[in-house]
Amino acid sequence: MPIVKTKLSKQHQRWTLPAFGFLALSSGILMGLTVAPVEAWFLAWIALVPLWVIVASSTPQKTKLLSALLWGIGYHGVALAWITGVHPMMWMGVPWLASIAIALFCWVAITLWGAVLVTAWAVCMTIFSRGVGTFTRVLIGVALWCGLESLWSLGPLYWTSLSYTQSPHNLIILHLGQISGSLTVTAAIVAVNGLLAEAWMRYERSEVGGRRSGKNTITLRLFASSCLLFVALHLVGFGLYSRPLVQPPETALRVGIIQGNIPNTIKLYSEGLRRAIAGYTEGYITLAEQGVEAVLTPEGALPFMWSEVLRTSLYTAVQEKGVTAWIGAFGEQGQNYTNSLFTLTGDGTVLSRYDKVKLVPIGEYIPFEQVLGGLVRRLSPLEAKLVPGAPDQVFDTPFGRAIAVICYSSAFPEQVRYQAAAGGQFILSAANNAHYSPSMPAQHHAQDTMRAIETDRWAVRATNTGYSGIVDPHGRTVWISNLNTYELHAETIYRRTTQTLYVRWGDWLTPLLLGLAVISKLIFLQASQK
Repeated sequence: MPIVKTKLSKQHQRWTLPAFGFLALSSGILMGLTVAPVEAWFLAWIALVPLWVIVASSTPQKTKLLSALLWGIGYHGVALAWITGVHPMMWMGVPWLASIAIALFCWVAITLWGAVLVTAWAVCMTIFSRGVGTFTRVLIGVALWCGLESLWSLGPLYWTSLSYTQSPHNLIILHLGQISGSLTVTAAIVAVNGLLAEAWMRYERSEVGGRRSGKNTITLRLFASSCLLFVALHLVGFGLYSRPLVQPPETALRVGIIQGNIPNTIKLYSEGLRRAIAGYTEGYITLAEQGVEAVLTPEGALPFMWSEVLRTSLYTAVQEKGVTAWIGAFGEQGQNYTNSLFTLTGDGTVLSRYDKVKLVPIGEYIPFEQVLGGLVRRLSPLEAKLVPGAPDQVFDTPFGRAIAVICYSSAFPEQVRYQAAAGGQFILSAANNAHYSPSMPAQHHAQDTMRAIETDRWAVRATNTGYSGIVDPHGRTVWISNLNTYELHAETIYRRTTQTLYVRWGDWLTPLLLGLAVISKLIFLQASQK
């Protein structure tokens, strides 16, 4: 397709900076509405169009950067608004005003972190898409977004990938994650938006050129391309979704889940500790008598050191009933401690331990502590330092190797993929989630749904106050709990040893897209010099 300068129509040339900013912010907010609590996932396929038009057109650089920043603030700010649920913290001795300040600081910090990524995309898009054809510009835009998201996932704050806008409802498109992980879904969303944006810009430029017939033909072709791509991607996803699950009876595993429902306001005090020990002990005994083979408890179910867990009634009950328990507690590591999940076998032996790898910034540690330590009060109840676990851990159980996921780690696909490639046969996800507003548990369930699909594994989810649940390898929720209730549930899952393309090769699509983008750009540069 020939190179066409991306001029704006006369109408849009009269737009002011505030008008572009408002358009970008509004479309970013629309993208934020794709996740819980609204879950209007279909908006993701059009919400990036206005930003693409602004960045790819002949608007001033200042307008492009501000628009990208505002789009990012709109998206990440709305999607992550649940973080303000950490307020109130008066039960921890934090004054009301300081509690508000901490909540707002957290919200602003994580929102701006996400907005920086969008701004970086706009900068790179402006530089590298200059002087190329339409489809090459779309390729570059997709490659840049995936590349930046890939880098973003290596950092401490990663939750709002564009891919999770489709979870847990659009299971068909989420199956693209089996090909090359969640960034495959991100690439699909950006590509469809990019083609729609290019079609719109072609239509707008027809007003400038005055020759509508030829321009409109190209416009229709671009619009048709976006629609065909949307349909084709969903057909591929449907093909993966439609494959039957082969589940031999010998791979069945009967598991129990305990949702303890211990509010954070009492969790770390004597009343909460008594309720936790009693609730998890009684729940374990009930599930054991129902015939389950193992019981999963939430993250920090017993919020004290493992040496103290050995003196509780739950430990005694495990020895008496002989049913394996996965218990969330704190592990010791020298003078420090870890947020861990322990495998306690029926004879009272600790078979394995998995330490949380991805700690929650500010909640479990303070980034740049020397700078921010005086500004932000640590939310952890213990004086010792919480340290992360090694990223190459595996989690063996009496039923084969499992994939352990503790709370925040659900948002990091590579953590789950690594364990699946190392032989993990089912996912055990333990979380608290009681710190935040109700939309956060729903988003967390959506994250685990994506991990179950990508690895083709059953996922067992136990949380303190909800949502606990069972998700099958196709992302279908077999069971989900209520919020803020004490619940017990028993379900049969199946151990699986299949390996998706993503589990075997990891995210191979992003390097491929970046490579193709570089080659395409070089071809256009060479052609322009002739």
